[in-house]
Amino acid sequence: MTPAQFRKYGKKVIDQIADYQEAIESYPVLSPISPGDIRKNLPKHPPEKGEAFDTILSDWQEKILPGITHWQSPNFFAYFSANASGPAILGDLISSGLGVQGMIWATSPACTELETHMMDWLIDLLDLPKHFHSTTEGGGVIQDTASNGTLCALLAAREKATQFKSNESGIQGELVAYTSSQAHSSVEKAVKIAGLGRKNLQVIEVDKEFAMNPNALEKQIKKDLEAGKIPAFVCATIGTTSSTAIDPVQRIGEICHTCDIWLHVDAAMAGSAAACPELRHIHDGLELADSYAFNPHKWMLTNFDCSAFFVRDREALIRTLTILPEYLRNPATESGEVIDYRDWQIQLGRRFRALKLWFVLRYYGKEGIQEHIRTCVELAERFRSWVEEDPDYELLAPSPLNTVCFRHKKGDRFNEQLMNKLNEDGKICLTHTRLDGKFSLRLAIGQPQTKEKHVIGAWNRIREMASRLDRS
Repeated sequence: MTPAQFRKYGKKVIDQIADYQEAIESYPVLSPISPGDIRKNLPKHPPEKGEAFDTILSDWQEKILPGITHWQSPNFFAYFSANASGPAILGDLISSGLGVQGMIWATSPACTELETHMMDWLIDLLDLPKHFHSTTEGGGVIQDTASNGTLCALLAAREKATQFKSNESGIQGELVAYTSSQAHSSVEKAVKIAGLGRKNLQVIEVDKEFAMNPNALEKQIKKDLEAGKIPAFVCATIGTTSSTAIDPVQRIGEICHTCDIWLHVDAAMAGSAAACPELRHIHDGLELADSYAFNPHKWMLTNFDCSAFFVRDREALIRTLTILPEYLRNPATESGEVIDYRDWQIQLGRRFRALKLWFVLRYYGKEGIQEHIRTCVELAERFRSWVEEDPDYELLAPSPLNTVCFRHKKGDRFNEQLMNKLNEDGKICLTHTRLDGKFSLRLAIGQPQTKEKHVIGAWNRIREMASRLDRS
């Protein structure tokens, strides 16, 4: 493809994306296709000869678009938000166009230095502890997801607990990790990958608001110490996946500090809320954390993937993950004056993710990001009030931010049918969880296109569909 052809078709692609954004409410939010529908409309074998780009563009709309669940729809209330703003898309486009491989500073200095700078900007934006700043012994890096951030934190915690011997000779003794019963499943996966073993993940009970019970944590740590085990890692959550519960990080941190245990704080979705000063209480106690992660790609207008991961002690992380083969040796690395982010992550290769984050932070500024977050929180508060006022519905958890867990009082089967009918209808999309064993509907508000009219429409749609089910 020549530069002239790229320019011609690039304009068409941008136009099609803009057209899609303008028409997004006309699509069923959840894709209605059945398993295998996409593949049966595709050729069994790759083409022998290249095809016209116009044909490819036509086929993606006819054969691929029907299988898309529209995460950017203002009526998408499932899971957590996955923002994709114009500035982020364009920044990502430039990153793709440059084709940078930013594994070490020498392979593209701007990729590394802009990333370091963006991590420091995020510290300022969210008022994070200063020990995460690049000018200290800590620092930040962009991971693909918070799941990999958790794994990196656990690996560093494992090495610290074994005086950095596990990488050489394997784990000696039983290392134990702790998290709440409401934590993300990535903690369990990390424990398996890191070699601790599933039985050495202690799942701590939660309180009535679904936050980790620190007294139960302290008791379990003491029990494990008495059994000769090595408590190595605690993962606290700010904004659990099911209900956005907020663990008491201050108290958990004090326990970890006393017992010399690595504390990782997972704030994947909720962390962005700290851009608003009135919501920074979610980070109370964060100064006690050894590592912290949140996802700008969830609630900060930055398209996937972009997860911010910070550590108090970069040396512990680097010592855990570094390997320097001869083919990566270079004068800049040998000087010790640069950051090589390959040592801060599992994989070697890395994309220029900082570019889209730079575009977002500059285009929206602090005020624009705060406005987006406050709007989502206010809309969630209104939805919550409607549920409270309706005698047919009940709330199942507090709603500290932008997610409301609720259900119809007719029970589990009715609510499951209600959710399925709503999603099949295509006007809105919801997901569910279980809280205290009860089937709960979740309504999460995070898309920048979501306005009050969409939340009102969702509430009306829910009640209308429930009435239909009740009559059937």
